[in-house]
Amino acid sequence: MRIPRNGRFALLSGALATVLVAAGVAVTGSAEAATTLGASAAQTGRYFGVATSAFRLSDTNYMTILNREFNSIVAENDMKWDATEPQQGRFNYTNGDRLVSHAQSRGMKVRGHALLWHAQQPSWAQGMSGSALRNAAINHVTQVATHFRGKIHSWDVVNEAFADGGSGGRRDSNLQRTGNDWIEAAFRAARAADPGAKLCYNDYNTDGINAKSTGIYNMVRDFKSRGVPIDCVGLQSHLGTTLDSTYQQNIQRFADLGVDVQITELDVQQGGNQANIYASVTRACMAVARCTGITVWGLRDPESWRTGANPLLFDGNGNKKAAYTSVLNALNAGGPTTPGSPSVSPSASSQPPAPGGCSAQVTLNSWNGGYTATIRVTAGSGALNGWSVGVTVPSGGAVTSAWNATNTGTSGQVTFRNVSYNGQVPAGGWTEFGFQGTGTGPTATPSCTA
Repeated sequence: MRIPRNGRFALLSGALATVLVAAGVAVTGSAEAATTLGASAAQTGRYFGVATSAFRLSDTNYMTILNREFNSIVAENDMKWDATEPQQGRFNYTNGDRLVSHAQSRGMKVRGHALLWHAQQPSWAQGMSGSALRNAAINHVTQVATHFRGKIHSWDVVNEAFADGGSGGRRDSNLQRTGNDWIEAAFRAARAADPGAKLCYNDYNTDGINAKSTGIYNMVRDFKSRGVPIDCVGLQSHLGTTLDSTYQQNIQRFADLGVDVQITELDVQQGGNQANIYASVTRACMAVARCTGITVWGLRDPESWRTGANPLLFDGNGNKKAAYTSVLNALNAGGPTTPGSPSVSPSASSQPPAPGGCSAQVTLNSWNGGYTATIRVTAGSGALNGWSVGVTVPSGGAVTSAWNATNTGTSGQVTFRNVSYNGQVPAGGWTEFGFQGTGTGPTATPSCTA
């Protein structure tokens, strides 16, 4: 996201068509609808998140809403280049670490935003060019992704690198002038530094099928054909008073390339259509199995970067707006589960946790010859004070690294145990760990012992 917004809202409003998406979804239904955004999204393996900042952690009203409603967060500014490397080679992760720690304590996912962007670069990088800038940029990707390794669900590896207008080409920037392969180099560096994270390209004015989104589509198709590691595309969706009629179709065409789609920075100008547009976006995402989550870019209206637009789900007092209800209803209407997510029975969100003990479920991100696995450990009706998970690694494969857990053995039956910071899980709560392996990933349900 660009700050300040300047004239972008006018561009967004003018670029969007006037027809709302009327997205049909496969309804799963529920015996008792979930009552929060995160819980409802989780019923189909999705997340519903919010952009926030470390200084908000001391705002009691704000944090009450955040902790109740969301199962994912993203740092609005605290993980960007100027925040994490204010001086070349000297890194500051304090605020990013605070957000990650809070998310882990609540069982939330964390989206990383953003490793490389032409804006909000530190002053020392703004004065660089050529190979010096390229080397500094790749080092930044490597150092930041390594620091947060195993803690980030998805990284916006590159942000807003395509130009507006009808060319469908790249934006001119100091990063682009280091060579057209800079985006590819950033994704390769991010994969090496944090193999368990989903790697995303993120941009705005891409909400329908247009020249800009098609340029990105062609890049993703090229990357996939050449084995460049890219897992997801982020549609920012800073919307005005209309929604492009090809919104869902655009999500689907990216999904058909074999990448996930995430709605990464959703906000909608307040007006007569606000609730309807929020619902239409949510339905469109729910209708495509590979649309794995939605993030709103802020919590309460007065804190939005879009001053005066009142584009969020809660007003200045933290009250739910009509748009909130429309989103919750759309989430509860259901849709196909996301690939690799555990199957959820229609009424799972309203069922009590399994009595005592713990359970574990595996999600795979596979490629030719290897994979990463994410294991979610869920507590039963009693809190956990330490856990171990048994995983059967298929013959011919081996575990090569693990995060948020320690492992005994690397092939056959492998046991993973909690580390110091994630052994205590409240009743009904969950934590996650992951590992990378060679060969084919495990498909059998892991065993869990408390």
